[in-house]
Amino acid sequence: MVGCSRGGGGLPAWMTAAAARVDLSGGGGGMPGSGASSSQTGSSGPHQAGAAAAAAADQELGMVERALSAAGAAFVSAIIVNPLDVAKTRLQAQAAGVPYYRPSQMASLGPDAILSDFRCSPSCTRGVILGSEPVCPPDCFQYKGTVDVFLKVVRQEGFGRLWRGTNAGLALAVPTVGIYLPCYDLFRNWIEDFTQSNAPGLTPYAPLVAGSVARSLACIACSPIELARTRMQAYKEFRPGVKPPGMWKTLLGVLSPLASSTQNAQNYRALWTGVGAQLARDVPFSAICWSTLEPIRRKLLGIVGEEGDAASVLGANFAAGFVAGSLAAGATCPLDVAKTRRQIEKDTQKAMRMTTRQTLADIWSSGGMKGLFTGVGPRVARAGPSVGIVISFYEVVKYALHQRHIS
Repeated sequence: MVGCSRGGGGLPAWMTAAAARVDLSGGGGGMPGSGASSSQTGSSGPHQAGAAAAAAADQELGMVERALSAAGAAFVSAIIVNPLDVAKTRLQAQAAGVPYYRPSQMASLGPDAILSDFRCSPSCTRGVILGSEPVCPPDCFQYKGTVDVFLKVVRQEGFGRLWRGTNAGLALAVPTVGIYLPCYDLFRNWIEDFTQSNAPGLTPYAPLVAGSVARSLACIACSPIELARTRMQAYKEFRPGVKPPGMWKTLLGVLSPLASSTQNAQNYRALWTGVGAQLARDVPFSAICWSTLEPIRRKLLGIVGEEGDAASVLGANFAAGFVAGSLAAGATCPLDVAKTRRQIEKDTQKAMRMTTRQTLADIWSSGGMKGLFTGVGPRVARAGPSVGIVISFYEVVKYALHQRHIS
């Protein structure tokens, strides 16, 4: 970092200009003539040269390159962590009253349907043998935790259902992160340039503000896809042999109850159901995540220095992203529960009238603190690796592009 006393150390030149010139961890900011020690002054030249190189590299990376890097990262992350997202959504939907069995099935369906729809998971000890399969009573279809969701979904619906909503997740993640990370980079650099000249004391807050604004833009733009994904993951298809609705049919299902209304333009607001709760979740998540991630990442990259290769860049960014994502996910879990509850509401008119504050109050009154943190395990387990993958992939691609430019 600027003013660091490590000989030949400091952040790699491929990092953004902001990362090279701002030290959120309280390290030195010595510049020539600032009264630094002789050892610091002697090393300030190479570090300033590194900052200048970083600034040049950052300018060379255009919006398209940033977006492609971020979209590729989102694609990889969405596929890897989707089962945890399904587990989190199922647990939250169950707490909201979504049933995962039909009481009438035991009496109305034939033996084949019974075996298909009431097969026990390996974790259940209450099953009775009917034919060649253990069959459970309806209350055994209640999910008891993340692993229990995995076992029951695989047993009752098939292994592929753990990736339910992946197409919507990819359709969501690629544009969301493709907007989010490039805008974060650009906003952070602009804010840090402005505050360095006009209010240096505010410069450490640039990641927090930039992350919040960039996340808001991404959330509003992609909220209908988030609505579709949440509903696809929350609901179970009970009819044997019937394929659950995809993303477009799910969104049409949101609009269909309003089709008879004459206010067609206003009806499309239903596609943004829960966007307020989503912003209330994602803006604090982004602020916590970036304000935690940046100092950790810069400290690790400062240790790596200019001699770091792609593997060390990958490790530093993944570690910082993992820690920051996990902390932010745990802190914002109640808002995620509220978002899920608003988006799975079947009554479209009621969903449009719901507010985040009212939803949180209802969750608290019915489930207390436990209700507010329903699904926190899979949410944290998903967010840590997801943020780590996205950030490390994004930064490694930027590193590769920088190496291409300088060669």
